[in-house]
Amino acid sequence: MLVAAAVCPCPPLLVPEVAAGAAPELDAARVACTDALGVLAASRPDRLVVVGPADSAGPEVYPQGARGSFRGFGVDLDVYLGADSADSADSADSGDADGTELPYGFAVGAWLLGRTDWTGVPVDGIGVGDALSAERCAALGRDIAARAGRTALLVLGDASACRSLKAPGYLDERAAPFDAEVGRALGAADPAALAALDVVLARELKASGRAPWQVLAGAAGDTDLAGTLLYEDAPYGVGYVAAAWS
Repeated sequence: MLVAAAVCPCPPLLVPEVAAGAAPELDAARVACTDALGVLAASRPDRLVVVGPADSAGPEVYPQGARGSFRGFGVDLDVYLGADSADSADSADSGDADGTELPYGFAVGAWLLGRTDWTGVPVDGIGVGDALSAERCAALGRDIAARAGRTALLVLGDASACRSLKAPGYLDERAAPFDAEVGRALGAADPAALAALDVVLARELKASGRAPWQVLAGAAGDTDLAGTLLYEDAPYGVGYVAAAWS
């Protein structure tokens, strides 16, 4: 049963060590992500499932202790999914983790969990890509919610990357309305609206969160969760949204 969800953006710049000068324009997003994770902790889940963007259609599975790295950004920083860094490094070295390296989005998620000292609850990750249909995302979400016990979700992903001329996807007039609907749906805990997001449009707008959000929609189903929109902005021409469902 799904008891809570936190929705967070996952740009590597969210990690101060990656962002030269710590990117103070993202301070509000960092605070919002911390607040969202606080809602997850308050729900007292039996397990946490991290759902985020993957390079392939997926689903890709990432076990607890899987390592992520920001060395590709010139930063000597490793993170581990769902556990203390030292403990996770020991388990990875001993072969408890399968050696799979986390994509950058999941590495940001692991950093967020480490920043909030998330320990004591089993964690695993599931990656989904923009080629995965809305129907398959929903089915995956239902499977996650059907697990025994109380399940919480950390859902990672960004909205459109086309909000300005300097955005990674350049300016697209469809981006702002798309992001506004995403923010409304996440703030209202509206699974039906998330399920109805246009897969093709989301891909054209480079919205990495579409598939993870539709997994959330499937997991939420007809549960009576309430939503709170914690953050919505596009500081680099990319839409970032943070929300909490409980």
